[in-house]
Amino acid sequence: MNRPRSTLLLSCLLSSAALPLHAQQQTDDSASAAEATDLATVQVKGQTQATPTSQSSSFGPGSWRDTPASINVLTRALIDARQPRSLSELAHNDASLGDSYAAAGYYQDVSIRGFALDLATGLRFNDLSIAGEQRLALENIAQVEILKGEAGLTAGIMAPGGILNFVAKRPERVQELTLGTDSHGSRYTAVDWGRWLKPSFGLRFNAAWEDTHSYIEHLDGRRNFYSLAADWLIGDKGKLELDGNYQTSSQRSASGYQLLGGDALPPHPSATKLLGYQPWAQPVAIQATNLTARYRYQFNADWQGSVALGSSRSVIDDNVAFAYGCFYAPQCADGSVPGNYFAPNGDYDVYDYRSPDDTRHNQQLRAQLQGKFLTGALQHQLTVGVDGYRRTVDRRQDVYDYVGTANIDEDTPVFAPSPNMPGPSARRLDDKQRALFALDRITLGEGWQWLAGGRWVRLTETANDSEGVRERRTRLSTFLPQTALLWQATPRLNAYVSYSEGLSLGQEAPYWTSNADSFLPPLQSRQWETGVKFAASDALDLGAALFRIRQPFQYAMPDASEAGYTFVQRGQQVHTGLELTANGRLTEQLRIVASASVLRARADDSGTPAVDGHQLINVPKARASVFLDYQLQSLPALSLNAGWRYAAANVATPDGALRVPAYHVFDAGLRLRSRIGGQALTWRLSVDNVFDKFYWRDTGSSGGDYYLFPGAPRLARLTVTWAL
Repeated sequence: MNRPRSTLLLSCLLSSAALPLHAQQQTDDSASAAEATDLATVQVKGQTQATPTSQSSSFGPGSWRDTPASINVLTRALIDARQPRSLSELAHNDASLGDSYAAAGYYQDVSIRGFALDLATGLRFNDLSIAGEQRLALENIAQVEILKGEAGLTAGIMAPGGILNFVAKRPERVQELTLGTDSHGSRYTAVDWGRWLKPSFGLRFNAAWEDTHSYIEHLDGRRNFYSLAADWLIGDKGKLELDGNYQTSSQRSASGYQLLGGDALPPHPSATKLLGYQPWAQPVAIQATNLTARYRYQFNADWQGSVALGSSRSVIDDNVAFAYGCFYAPQCADGSVPGNYFAPNGDYDVYDYRSPDDTRHNQQLRAQLQGKFLTGALQHQLTVGVDGYRRTVDRRQDVYDYVGTANIDEDTPVFAPSPNMPGPSARRLDDKQRALFALDRITLGEGWQWLAGGRWVRLTETANDSEGVRERRTRLSTFLPQTALLWQATPRLNAYVSYSEGLSLGQEAPYWTSNADSFLPPLQSRQWETGVKFAASDALDLGAALFRIRQPFQYAMPDASEAGYTFVQRGQQVHTGLELTANGRLTEQLRIVASASVLRARADDSGTPAVDGHQLINVPKARASVFLDYQLQSLPALSLNAGWRYAAANVATPDGALRVPAYHVFDAGLRLRSRIGGQALTWRLSVDNVFDKFYWRDTGSSGGDYYLFPGAPRLARLTVTWAL
């Protein structure tokens, strides 16, 4: 990749922005094709009663205010304004979300309400499960729906924090070309094309090509993405929606820091240094394919049915010169310093890790029927359905060999790679779930609704060792109830209280525990939530939710075993929190997308006093996210925006003795509309971390070990979109 050419591109884009502007009124601009991405549409889905519910709602059909759950929707306009390129950056837009082992250059995970998403089931495309071990593209996405808490009706076995649902763009008349770059010289091109070819059939095509120059040294990468959506109206009552996308990416991944000696932060960390860098280390290559099909049929005015099928496959060539622990460092050789942390002097071990053809495949089939009827004076809205899900994991025997020891404050020496090669592939996991679900929304009287239902789940899961020999077979059946009471106090104010139960799979014991590599039993979780949703005006929605989620606590318990620890489920993990949201227009020119979260996450009765009674790792007590967009009245073609992100001090050790500092990060940007030769152009500039602040964004864990990831330094992105 040629940096001088990329710098020239940035200069050309900036120079072109000085062309004469047509500062016509916004009503005139709406006639242009570019208006489809105007930030004027930034709002929570469901801002009026006429707006349909998000696809990921856990309580069936209903508007945003009629849904007794916390749902936030990140619109296409907000995504365009913020220009995120990763799941971690997308999480900046909601205070209930945080990073959870979100390494740069790698597929990432986030947490909701303090619980890390299960990548097997926590990410969805058109409300169907996808393999989360992929780099998620946003070019074909109309909106991202965040369902917080127990996902309920159609979710199945998954982590209790919630789900993210990525909803695809549908066919419409659009023809746009976007070019972009950033302050490091990256190059970005995207195409968005759509047409209704005839009244009953339409297409939407999206593509993107990106050469990334990362802020982390030696971490440049590339990405190619293609997607196609089709809508087919079959007669007066049927509709078929087809979606497919394919993406390839290649980029080295960055190892995280670890605590020095297990109890001290690195004194001079760098957000731009690639720990453990070896020139022979290959990048992480990921090929991902996601397919969905959904047929809807309207039987009559009261009843409709749908059948949906999804398939998601991700193939990962996982390669990294991995910085981890200090087992071979002189300061740790005698065992006085825990080997799964960096040494007190900053020494760390480097491992040659290679795991090619790591394949994750999700398949899901769902059929459901929705309708309404009367029983006496009671009106019912009924949802019933069946759901089938299968996930398989195929992996080769990996290479994970020590090659040398380096130091965080020095250049990494070049070590010889391991001569060993990965072994043959074997089926490591086969997970099958079958479910029946039902929910009845009953109108009890003026302003009152009661929702009651649940999901019966049957799970069969087989786990094998690296040679394909069965280690465990789990079979269980359970019923997961959910209920809610909804009160419409006024036409603008709704209040609710709800109760839900969920089930998630037990974690795998870390390799350094006495029961290494064994899977713990499934966990049952319970959630109470109460909230209010208020339409302060036709353009502004306010929300508040108070919740408590409880499930068994999983951790490495110190004991007298030879390993010194055993991975157990003991005691309770309780997350109690308050969430506040504001979405819409404060004035005709000023728009807001804001959220705040206060979360108390603790373990009780774990059997280890040092673990109990304090905030859990990687769960700040408070977070906030605010995004403001102001359209200049004197120059309607220009809008300025600003963002603020805050996280309180974050626990970094199991005993709560060490925390990384709190941080405030400020962002800024602008949007400018102009015309050249009769064609509408939209310029977007975003600057993240305006004051170039160093901060620790993530203290999460992977495989039972804990890592520290720095936040990105200041980064500016510039794009121009032509409406052709």
